[in-house]
Amino acid sequence: MCDKCSAGTAPHLSRRGLLMAGAGMAMASGLALKSGSAFAQASPQNAISGEDALKRIMDGNARYVANAPEQKDFSAGRAARAQSQHPIAAIVSCSDSRVAPEYAFDQSPGDLFVVRVAGNFVNDDGLASLEFGTQFLGAPLILVLGHTSCGAVSAAVKVLDEGLKLPGHLPELIGALKPAVEVARKDKPSDLPAAATVANVKLNVERLRKATPILSERVAEKKLLVVGGVYDLATGKVNLV
Repeated sequence: MCDKCSAGTAPHLSRRGLLMAGAGMAMASGLALKSGSAFAQASPQNAISGEDALKRIMDGNARYVANAPEQKDFSAGRAARAQSQHPIAAIVSCSDSRVAPEYAFDQSPGDLFVVRVAGNFVNDDGLASLEFGTQFLGAPLILVLGHTSCGAVSAAVKVLDEGLKLPGHLPELIGALKPAVEVARKDKPSDLPAAATVANVKLNVERLRKATPILSERVAEKKLLVVGGVYDLATGKVNLV
């Protein structure tokens, strides 16, 4: 009897095969939830345009700035959210502990798909996460969110100006922010870190708009809007750039 036919012996699967099988099961599970779950809706909350999603989160930011949030009971809907998610926006945010996108945009858990990294730049891992959030979860909007007084951007400026050597993996973070510092420096701004923060947002917005094959295609088909903004730590206001 051959090994494949032996009872109790599982066929060998490569690592790639296991990953593909896992992805297939995840997508099948998602489809089952969409079609059969009591929580699934004929028109989920993110079946809207990117422009409508942007208005919704910016209205939420206005409420946050006015200290008049609608979202106060985060336990509401917890059981329903366990069944499925339909985020209206994907946010690329800095890891800064003072920046909390759900609060800043006055949104509930399940409303925002957040990718965070110090310096709010997009690497390949972040890009894959955003592809998942838009292609499979259906978010119609990506907002790259920088913020004032960003320590990562300020550190990048200092390291590049003074030729400092950093330990560990920190040089990789500086390398990711270097293009924004160089772009901002060309205009000789009075506040280079602030200008580099804006430049960093704009560069990452452009990268995402052109990222093939998934995001660029969705942008071209008007299924995805990609914009950028800067969060003011002092006021809480998000200004689009």
